[in-house]
Amino acid sequence: MSGWTFRLDGTALPARDAVGGKAWSIARMRALGLPVPPAFVIGTKACLSFLDSGDFPAGLSEEIDAGLAWLEGETGRRFGAGDKRLLLSVRSGAAISMPGMMDTVLNLGIDDGGEAALAVETGLPGFARDTYRRFLELYAAIVLKAPIELDAAARPADWRAGIEAAGGSMPTGVRDQLRATVRAVFESWNTRRARRYREHNNIPHDLGTAVTIQAMVFGNLDERSGTGVLFSRNPLTGEARPYGEYLPRAQGEDVVSGKFTPLALDAMHEAEPEAHAALLAASDQLEREHGDVQDIEFTVQSGRLYLLQSRSAKRAPAAAVGFAVDMVAEGRIDPATALSRVSAEQVRTLLLPRLKDGATDGAAIIAAGEGACPGAATGVLVADADEAERRAAAGENVVLVRKTTSPDDVHGMIAARAVVTEQGGATSHAAVVSRALGRPCVVGVGDGAVARSGTVVTVDGGAGLVYAGTLATEVPRERDDARLRQLIAWARAASPVAVVDFAEGQGLDGFDVDRALAAGDAEDLAAAIAGAKTVRGHALAQDDAARIACAAGATTIITEPILPVLLSLIEAAP
Repeated sequence: MSGWTFRLDGTALPARDAVGGKAWSIARMRALGLPVPPAFVIGTKACLSFLDSGDFPAGLSEEIDAGLAWLEGETGRRFGAGDKRLLLSVRSGAAISMPGMMDTVLNLGIDDGGEAALAVETGLPGFARDTYRRFLELYAAIVLKAPIELDAAARPADWRAGIEAAGGSMPTGVRDQLRATVRAVFESWNTRRARRYREHNNIPHDLGTAVTIQAMVFGNLDERSGTGVLFSRNPLTGEARPYGEYLPRAQGEDVVSGKFTPLALDAMHEAEPEAHAALLAASDQLEREHGDVQDIEFTVQSGRLYLLQSRSAKRAPAAAVGFAVDMVAEGRIDPATALSRVSAEQVRTLLLPRLKDGATDGAAIIAAGEGACPGAATGVLVADADEAERRAAAGENVVLVRKTTSPDDVHGMIAARAVVTEQGGATSHAAVVSRALGRPCVVGVGDGAVARSGTVVTVDGGAGLVYAGTLATEVPRERDDARLRQLIAWARAASPVAVVDFAEGQGLDGFDVDRALAAGDAEDLAAAIAGAKTVRGHALAQDDAARIACAAGATTIITEPILPVLLSLIEAAP
């Protein structure tokens, strides 16, 4: 197979830019001998060609058919025919991780005949019917843009009629359904949520997404099946021990959707100890292989473990700092790599106000759930993402509260000071995206939170609590955190200029940027400070100002906090 598609059989490792992070991780895990369902991938070039022309590039359909034939040979199953049906997961995957921002369809390939064959093969007609319903719901929502919740007790004919009534028209052939799904995944690259996420995270718009087509494994098969997410270390706190969630008799979308509250990973240990032990061993192997904390999606089918994806974990700011320092101490990475793993924005978030000791004494707790991203923030509860964005743009502090978030809420999450959901766990969409954004987040608080829209609250994302009103906060200091002091020491050794805080800079003469800005005579900051070797001021704590000062020839910058400035200068250095 060549050209637009690639087999992910582990014999060759394709370029990440060509196949996306998800497919790259599948190829790497197969090369390591880990249990991964067979898959092939449509590369990012095909997506860019499709977005440019509006149609599949020449030869892509034939390569998809060849990929299906290869999957049939690998699995001993047939796509759309026979007694043993091949069902597929069709998943997006950009070169740079964008969790939940693009589309996925599971169980593709099932139809009336496929349901009957699956029921006979497994002896579980309830499983076969559940799998059919899951496919129709996802296909209707993602491909047909006709979201509908199907009655589990109804018949497939009723489901299809409901989809048509909602405005969708189902193709009858499974190959036509696959091609339509690939189109939908390509198109999801340019959805509003995906574009906003890229803009917020400085991800280029011209990368495109790959489409991974993988043989299904079924976490909803029986009582010995389930699905979950494992982090090789705790992405909330930075603690060096595995952390994750497990949902029995479910599929992957059930975990990340937030519609269900999963169990702690200990539940998997109790139910399937062998699969649990294999998962922990794979987690350690993958972390060592990649030199970074891993976020691993997995399924257990009748007691057997399958790995679906492994990627560098999104992490809360405190965890990012902890991971970086700890992994240097363990000899897994060097200081330069550690500095590249912590962003200036993460440090600024870590230094935002937090609740003072005693601030919660006597405070009314109006909701309690699971802390999904540490930090404290105050704002008015807003239940609509568009409204949150509007009110934040007008200067109001808002806290987005939802029953559960979806990728369509990401613009509201970016605008909000904190996020609260009624449903979901610490690996749900709300939790993962909040950690990526550095927003305090509490999930799974139960019914009633959305009804409090309009209430001013304070969110404690570490404790998992939401308090009524505004609580007293304090601003942490860099010098009080041993991990930040260590990062500062490494960053100073790598920075192109010296950066010191105001206490260290006492007695040093220098150009006062704050005074110049207040006087209105520093519109051209570079010209204003030209020739000054030492510059000082709070304004220099911003990335642009510090970089301008460095480019203008300054050799010492006096400001606070200093670590974000150091990280920004190191990133910008040639």
